[in-house]
Amino acid sequence: MRVSRFGLASALGACVCAGAALAQADPAKPAPLPKNERVGIWQPADGGEQIPLWSPEVALAKPDSGDRPEATGNGTGLVAGRTWHWATYVTRPTMTLYRPKGPGNGAALLVLPGGGFEVVAMDLEGTEICDWAVRHGMTCAVLKYRTPQVWPVVDGRQQRPETLFALEDAQRAIGLLRQRAATYGIDPHRIGVIGFSAGAYLAANMSNTEARSYPIADAADRQSPRPDFAVIAYTARMLDNSKGKNSLELRPWVTISAKAPPTMIFHAMDDIRQPLAYALALNAAKVPVDMRVYAKGGHAFGLRPTANPVTTQWPGQVRQWLQDIGMLTPRRGPSR
Repeated sequence: MRVSRFGLASALGACVCAGAALAQADPAKPAPLPKNERVGIWQPADGGEQIPLWSPEVALAKPDSGDRPEATGNGTGLVAGRTWHWATYVTRPTMTLYRPKGPGNGAALLVLPGGGFEVVAMDLEGTEICDWAVRHGMTCAVLKYRTPQVWPVVDGRQQRPETLFALEDAQRAIGLLRQRAATYGIDPHRIGVIGFSAGAYLAANMSNTEARSYPIADAADRQSPRPDFAVIAYTARMLDNSKGKNSLELRPWVTISAKAPPTMIFHAMDDIRQPLAYALALNAAKVPVDMRVYAKGGHAFGLRPTANPVTTQWPGQVRQWLQDIGMLTPRRGPSR
């Protein structure tokens, strides 16, 4: 997600820039809401089971906030007229599991919220997505990954951190889902990811590598960390903007593998070059890729309906695509 969306005034130098941007905001726009930051571990409010990714004995590299205690808060703007909530200063990552109330179809979805690697948008791009997934028979897990992590700027250009903690957490989460597939009642070969903004970058990164940057801890880490399908929503941090406005060249750290899973991308024309560059690269590698592009929609809308058709139509499009590629058993019911 874009930094200006959050206005997260943390102690990090990168976040100071976000505060400066807010100070120069368009006076015609509504005043930003207070972010109501408070110390405390994020907890699911709707019955999800929050599961630590690693045992307490496993030492983990800390985010840029060090030992600062985890905090929660709300975004400084509304989405579809409602507040959205985040977690940050996450040192012990978790996934929160949601299961279908009736018989499931065996598919599982790992949800990777956005947040600019400053915060994790836990409801807008997390639990609300799981609400939709479980209604359609999927088991769903929301990842709360380590954050914040600054992407350094070298010679005026943003760089990817050499070790991306959020990617390690995402790979660990999908390994746990596969290793515990029998317990969770899911098919270990029908586990996919959906990512939003920064989370969409993570989903793409997971799709194109099996390498881990952390040592193997147990049997879960011996499972493949590559998803069986990927859904990419308003992705970020993939396009090399230095090449000119008509370039579709990816950034140096974006690699493409012919082993990447079938991928669906949905996006609005507001920022079409990011997903288009990725879609073309996948297509060149002969990876099955499906794309839905809408005239309007902007960024960071999640599953909340607005006047923009993308917000109400993408869930049905994704559901149909999952059926088309054999990941879902056809079910009756609404598309949302």
